[in-house]
Amino acid sequence: MESYGQTPCLRAIVMQTLLAVDLGVRTGLAVYGGDGRLLRYRSQNFGSAARLRRALPALLEAERGLAWVVIEGGGPLGDAWAREAERRGVSMLRIAAEEWRRVLLYPREQRTGVQAKLTADGLARRIIDWSGAPRPTSLRHDAAEAILVGFWAVLEVGWLSGIPQSLRR
Repeated sequence: MESYGQTPCLRAIVMQTLLAVDLGVRTGLAVYGGDGRLLRYRSQNFGSAARLRRALPALLEAERGLAWVVIEGGGPLGDAWAREAERRGVSMLRIAAEEWRRVLLYPREQRTGVQAKLTADGLARRIIDWSGAPRPTSLRHDAAEAILVGFWAVLEVGWLSGIPQSLRR
């Protein structure tokens, strides 16, 4: 108890967040809260791999309560994300598109890349609505895929116990 009759100081509660990344020079980013709902999303064109690498510390620093980074993709850019997450003590998952697609899309929706991207766009918009996140004026495919990578991840890490009924097809 604090002295001088003061009430105990209330500590700010920081919600855990998960950052999902559709990796590339044009990067899709999606942030989920510990309740499994999408908080925000965007697409950002870094212009070059070098600029993206330089931006990594600021991207991770901007996320308060960051507990997970989940990346779709690999190679040198994936390695750079992994190093930065490790440096900050943030848990990390790296996946291939086939992993989240297997869980979230029907086989008939994955027959072609174009078909998978169209289906991903529709499902991402439904997740945006379900989460109460701001609706996009346009939704780039990399942002849509980051949203789905993140949704797969909140299921994988247990922040959601299953796909909510309202998102089932």
